[in-house]
Order: sequence, then structure tokens, then C-alpha cells
Amino acid sequence: METTAKTTLLRLSDSNLTVAAIEEDIRGRKVFDSSGEEIGHVDDLLIDQAENKVRFLQVASGGILGLGETKFLIPVDAIRRIDAEHVHIDQTHERVAGAPRYDPDLEDDSYYTNVYGYYGYAPYWGAGYVYPGYPYYL
Repeated sequence: METTAKTTLLRLSDSNLTVAAIEEDIRGRKVFDSSGEEIGHVDDLLIDQAENKVRFLQVASGGILGLGETKFLIPVDAIRRIDAEHVHIDQTHERVAGAPRYDPDLEDDSYYTNVYGYYGYAPYWGAGYVYPGYPYYL
């Protein structure tokens, strides 16, 4: 499937879409890395409008009361499990801290490719991509 990500991704908060069940809305939940260290919280979800699937977590870290937060995207492929209050990913805090920063005003089509490559996942628009079955509730 030859497509670009930017033309199909939208923040859930900017859409008129909702999560099917309120308990599946993970916005606001704390995000923990592979060793159990808190990284930040899920600030929003980037969804693929064409397929109505979540593609990235928008994670915010640092700051006070939302001011000065650093935002970055983590592919849903990194999610290992979700519980009632937390999202656990398979990446380290250091790896996430070094990820390309998210700025919706400056992104271009190559940004999403770079994010997938940085984390070591194949992009969802590539041949043979299999959706990870988000969300993983345990």
C-alpha cells in the first residue's frame, strides 16, 4: 500500500470520533518503560482515519500542569500491556527520551517513517504490516 501517513493521521481529540468503550480510552494514563520507570502520560492518540485504527500514542513528559511538556509519538506496536491506570511499552526511558520530538506544525511525511525506524518497527503502510491488535488489556 503506497500511502503517506500524514494525510491519514489525526489526533483523536481533534476529531468527532470516540473510543468504542470508555474503559478503552487510555488518554491520561501513565506510560511506563520496559523496566517499570514512568515516562509520562498518554496525552492523545493519533488515528488512521481511513482504517479507524490507533497508530501512535502521543505521550507528554515533564512540565508543570501541561506547561513546558515535551511531546513525542510512540507507535502502538511498542505497547506490551495496558491496565486500568497504566500503559506499558517495550522501550527504555532513554530510548524514548532520544526519540524525534513531536510538533504537529512541523511534521512532514518523512517524520512518521523516521519515528518507526527509530523504534525499530515497520511502518503501517508498508507491505506485510500486521496491526498489533491494540489495545492489549491484561
